[in-house]
Amino acid sequence: MSRVNNLLSQLQKYKNIKLPQKVKIVEMGPRDGLQNEKTIVESENKIKFINLLSQCGFQAIETTSFVSKKWVPQMGDASEVYSKIDKYPNISYPVLVPNVTGLDQALKVDVKEIAVFGAASEAFSQKNINCSIADSLKRFNDVVIKAQQNGIKIRGYVSCVMGCPYEGDINPLKVVEVTQKLFEMGCYEVSLGDTIGVGTPEKTKNLMQALSQFDFKKLAVHFHDTYDRAIPNILVALEHGIQVVDSSVSGLGGCPYAGKPSGNVATETVINSLNYLGIETGIDKEKLKKASDFICGLLNRQNISINF
Repeated sequence: MSRVNNLLSQLQKYKNIKLPQKVKIVEMGPRDGLQNEKTIVESENKIKFINLLSQCGFQAIETTSFVSKKWVPQMGDASEVYSKIDKYPNISYPVLVPNVTGLDQALKVDVKEIAVFGAASEAFSQKNINCSIADSLKRFNDVVIKAQQNGIKIRGYVSCVMGCPYEGDINPLKVVEVTQKLFEMGCYEVSLGDTIGVGTPEKTKNLMQALSQFDFKKLAVHFHDTYDRAIPNILVALEHGIQVVDSSVSGLGGCPYAGKPSGNVATETVINSLNYLGIETGIDKEKLKKASDFICGLLNRQNISINF
């Protein structure tokens, strides 16, 4: 069965199930997309790419990451890119910040929103940021306090919510624990990341049930499409009340610390799927195609989204 027919078969199951009327798409391409691409994109082209995305109707575009150039060279121009993009008043442009040093750099270019991240896996936390989950949360608490003092909004991420390349399956209660701590710190929203794409609809259902104590309007999902299960997983999350979905135009990128590359679910695939089910996203597909064609041309890569 072709990818299109397989996806349509999955979508058909949700035709008569109550889902949100509107879903907010958080576009991750400029940061989570590009950070794991082998080709280094020049700053001026990143700026053009983000400006094209700003014309598409997104409410949020994660722009860059204030991390060490030594560890993530693709993000070494964060200050230049953020300071030179066109900023629309109705769009937020969050940036990833791993520590106070990164926050200080972000403050110099007047960033308005940051993202901090914790993992539900001890081994992944050690590989990714060289410290335990507990120590990482303490470190991020310092970042959050200083961000709040400067009037900056904070979004949280939890990595490896379904599984870890080093530990295997993750106990949903560990995800609950990290999510709770991020909210206690002051995050307005927490995005749940299936970092290596091992999630299934059943795992997603179990995770949603474990997280039932939280307001689902303050949670988001972030699926990687390693095994073509991102859309079925997203639909399960929407069925439980999730209304925010992270995705990356053309299926760009993935986590550089997650072992083999595992691309983010393509924004186009998400939008096409939601449109098929009558769910509004507010995204202009023609303008999105322009942004997609531009970045895929620069990277000499194929757009892996599913169109129908």
